[in-house]
Order: sequence, then structure tokens, then C-alpha cells
Amino acid sequence: MLNNAKYIWRAGECEKNSYVEFFDTLSYQNGEVSIDISVDGDYTLYVNGKYASSSQYGDFEHYKAYDTVDITPYLVQGENNVAILAWYFGEDLQRYKKYSPGLIFEIKQGDNVLLASSERTLCRKSPTYKSGQSKKISGQLGFSFSYDATAEDAFPNEKCGFENALAVEKNSIFVKRPIKKHSLLPSVQGKIVSQSEDGTNFLLDLGKETVGFLSFCIEAATTADITVAYSEHLVDGSVPRIIGGRDFSVEYRAKAGKNSFTNYMLRLACRYLHISSSAPIKCHSVSIIPQSYEPKRLQCPLPDGLDARIYEICVNTLDACMMEHYVDCPWREQCLYAFDSRNQMLAGYIAYADKNAEYARSNLKLISMDRRSDGLLSICYPSGVDLTIPSFSLHYITAVYEYLEATGDTSLIYEVDFKLKEIISTFLANENDGVIYAFEGENHWGFYDWSPYQEGNLWGEQKKSAELTLTLLLIYALECYKKISDICALPFEYGDAIQRLKNGVVSTFYNQISGLFSLKSDSELYHTLPNSLAVILKLLDDDGCAKIAEKIAQGCLIEPSLSMKTFKYDALLSVDGTYVTQIKDEIRKIYAKMLDQGSSTVWETEEGASAFDNAGSLCHGWSAIAIKYLLM
Repeated sequence: MLNNAKYIWRAGECEKNSYVEFFDTLSYQNGEVSIDISVDGDYTLYVNGKYASSSQYGDFEHYKAYDTVDITPYLVQGENNVAILAWYFGEDLQRYKKYSPGLIFEIKQGDNVLLASSERTLCRKSPTYKSGQSKKISGQLGFSFSYDATAEDAFPNEKCGFENALAVEKNSIFVKRPIKKHSLLPSVQGKIVSQSEDGTNFLLDLGKETVGFLSFCIEAATTADITVAYSEHLVDGSVPRIIGGRDFSVEYRAKAGKNSFTNYMLRLACRYLHISSSAPIKCHSVSIIPQSYEPKRLQCPLPDGLDARIYEICVNTLDACMMEHYVDCPWREQCLYAFDSRNQMLAGYIAYADKNAEYARSNLKLISMDRRSDGLLSICYPSGVDLTIPSFSLHYITAVYEYLEATGDTSLIYEVDFKLKEIISTFLANENDGVIYAFEGENHWGFYDWSPYQEGNLWGEQKKSAELTLTLLLIYALECYKKISDICALPFEYGDAIQRLKNGVVSTFYNQISGLFSLKSDSELYHTLPNSLAVILKLLDDDGCAKIAEKIAQGCLIEPSLSMKTFKYDALLSVDGTYVTQIKDEIRKIYAKMLDQGSSTVWETEEGASAFDNAGSLCHGWSAIAIKYLLM
């Protein structure tokens, strides 16, 4: 695994958001040839000037993935050019953990190494992509890009203005990419729906939510500065480019004449594109090239009708939210969260052949490689931001059990068991009188759900209070871990913790008069999420659970958002099968609104785009969980 290669980079100071170009040659006669390649950040590989591969697997230095790409179709007899554009983010982001820059590759024919990265590899700072630019699309997604076509030369076809690379030290532990590479699908062309008379502004409609790489062919009479903005919806007929501190756009300086451009690293998620230019241009084609993992869908088991249409947009969403790992939403964040991915896995076990097991497994493994000193999981994986949602660490344990239950694959358990135990021990250390307390510190976000009293205080001071929902989620996770231990013949080291915590919850939070569990011992705030968990965990006798379920069904409690309705539905189903019709009717009412507004994917919350100060996602993986209940 890359034993003959060296990590290399360009000499000199390395800026954040840097683009570096590499160039080398190899001699080829016949036979199959492949390249092993890995980079900190992302890469685009060209062989003889033709695009061959891109998209580095998101990873850690101690769990560094390399791609193996067959480049035989791009080779010719004799000398061949290999060019690589590397994108180094260079700043801790919510979806990226900063390490030192470095590219490494090895081209092989069988066991014979034809070419390996070293000091003889040529490199240079990209003259076209602007390095050091601080413009971000969002705090989660990270940097946008700015490209200058007037600075183009013969790259990636030929070398010009290069110097020898510098060998750099990095402490990587390499692993083969755990999932297959994504495929590029046929371009989705944008249809011009309006344009200004002077040829400087164009609004285009892709016809549906599309995730992939921006590609266009335009013509300019003179140099022109172009901004391409994108969105999932329109506001007053326009693309909402600026939303809060976010800027959903990229920049391009066109040269005089024909401009053909594709960026193969930054994925955009959108339905609409708006092009604004400082000078008149002609748009010959503007498109998004979808990049898809291409999981094999099972045929929808529902008859034609509303339920089948809801099923379809749920699975569309699952497809769109599968990048190198699960992402919560491809438009605004592109982050792997433990809870979001839990819902995505559950839906995927239903919608895909072979339960999409390899992909689900790779995500659970990647999450386990996260490292924090407090014993919890970071907010995302990988992440360079010192922030955690404690409750999501517990959902991870649940997701591991559900993977085992769905696939029967015990091998993963032995790889991640250390992380499960670490999380459990961390929570039990925060127990007092049978109740789990909130984790203190501004880097601990006490979030459970996007609903009243469950949102927590992001980057605010967390009070050390007894937490009903957190305690219930720990009990739920402990019961899942007990099942894991039984199946895999592992010791369960937590004795009477489950019953002790159940007793603590009842004595601290149960209100005898209302027959419900209150969020605080001294209040009468009743939320569906923790009360649903109490029913699922059977904290009361059958009659007590049935009464809670009845009040939940009647809408007497604070409602959870779409992502957490899975617990509401599971609670109702655990009590009485007669709730099936009510559950389906609720799903139909909520998701029909998405269909009525022309959405091809499912929304983050019921409010749609207007949520979160007009930053609501219209393609959000966790909401696809609805298909689990449509098939009852």
C-alpha cells in the first residue's frame, strides 16, 4: 500500500483553500494499469488530459483511505501524461479535520510499480484556481471556489512552469477505500427560463433536485466576471444566493471566446442556477453532472398512488445524500452525523438490494475512528470543530445494533466495540441518583430535536441539569448494547445500570397526576419524544404506557420534528396496532405537501425552505425514514 511512494507537496508557504497542480509521465506498452492515490482534501486525476477520477474519501490521518483507479482505458502506447489537481482545505471545518498538506500516488501494473510520487514529480501553484480565498458557502460545507480561465495554459495535457515537488512527512495509516467509487451519470441540463435582454443574467431550471459537479460551455466576446449562484427553490422568482452568513455561489472569470469548464471536486445540490456576468455572454449549455454511488434500488412494493410517490421521493433523497459517506443534506452542509445516518441506514435497509450493507458498514466504521478527549463523538466525521451533540453518541450505539440486526454481520462489532464501551462509560460517569446530567461546556450542544425545549443552546453555556431525554436515550442504547453482547457473546459489563436508570427516570420525571413524563422535575412540560421513549422502554405497566400513547396520538404533547417522529410511531405501534392508519395518514398529510410543491426529495422539517430563517433544506436524509412506516 503505497510503500514505494512519498507524500509530496509544493515547496513554500501553504495557504488555506489551496490548489496545487502535479505532473508526471510514464511509459506504457500493454496490460492493465491502476493508480493508488490519496490526498489531504480532494483531487482530480487526469491521464493524457482526460478526466479519470476524483473525490477523496473523507477520513482521518490515522484512518487514511486511498483510491484504486483503473487507468488502462486512458493510456496509449509510449509516453503518457499524468496530471493531478489537488485541493487542500487547510482549515478545520465541520466536515473536515485539518492536517498538513500532502498527495501520494503509485501507478502499478500487477506488482510492478511504473511510477510513484516523489521529488521528481513536478508541481506548481494552480494559476487558474484562486488559492487562499476565504469565501465559504456555509460554515459546515466550507470553501467555494474562484476560477480564472484567462490564466489557462496547456495543463492538464502538458507541463509548463513546473518545479520539483517537495517530499513531506505525514503519519498516515492507510486503508483501502471501503466502498466502491461513485459513477458520473449523464449531465442534467439546465433549461433557461428567463434571461436579461443584455445577455448578462440567466435563470436556469434543472427540473429536479440534482447533486453533482457544475459544468458549462459559454461564449464571451471579452473577459467577463461571472457568478454562478444555486438554490433548491426560488424566492420571488429569483435564486436566494445569500442566506444569513451563507453564500451559495462560485466565481468564474471567462476568457474571450469559448469557455468549457467542469469542476470535479465541489458538489453542488440544487434545482435552480443563476448566472450573472459583468459582460454579455452566450450560454450554450449549463448542467450538473450527477455523481452517484448507484445503490441498487428494490422495486417499490406499493401500488401506484400517493404512498408510492412519497416512497419515491424518500428514496431519491437517500440517493442524493450518499457521497463518500452519508450526508445530512447535500445543499447546505454535506456532513455525516450519527443520528441522521441512523435514519438513512434504516430506510436504506428497506429500499436497497443487499440492504446497502457495505455502505452502511463503512459509515459506522468511519464514525468509530473519531477521537475526542471527553469520550463522546464529535458532531460530524471527520470534523475539525470542537463540538459534540452528546445525544448523537447514543444514537450511534443504536445504529450499530440495528446494522447487526439487519445484516447479521458480527465482524463490525469487534471493530467498533471499544467505541461503544467508551461512550457508555462516559455517560455513566455523568450519572447522579439514577439520572444522566447534561454535559457542561460550550462545546457540548444539548440538542435532541428541532422542536421546542429540545433544541439545546448551540455554543451557549450548558447548565448541569438532570436530563430526561438523555437518560432515556442512554437506557435505549444500553438495551441495544445488551442485545449486541448477547448475539456476539461479549460480556455486558454494566450490571444493573438499565433498571437503575429506569427507576431514576420514574422517580424524578414522572407526574402521577398527568400520567406523563415531564422534561423537568419541577415543571409540566410534556414532549412527545421522551414520552415515546418511555413507552418503547416500558417504564410503566401496560395500562400506563397505553395512556401515554393515547395522549401522544391525540396531539396533547409537544410534537417532534420529522426526524424524531420515528420514536413517536414506534411507541404507538408498541402499544396497539390500531394506530397504523393514523401514522400513515399523518405521513401522507405532511409529505403530500412536499409533492404538491413539486419537490422530488423530502424536506428537513415540515416548514420546508422557510425553516431556520429561510435556510431549510429541501433534501434531507433523515426524513426518508417515512418509508419504514408506509410499508406496514
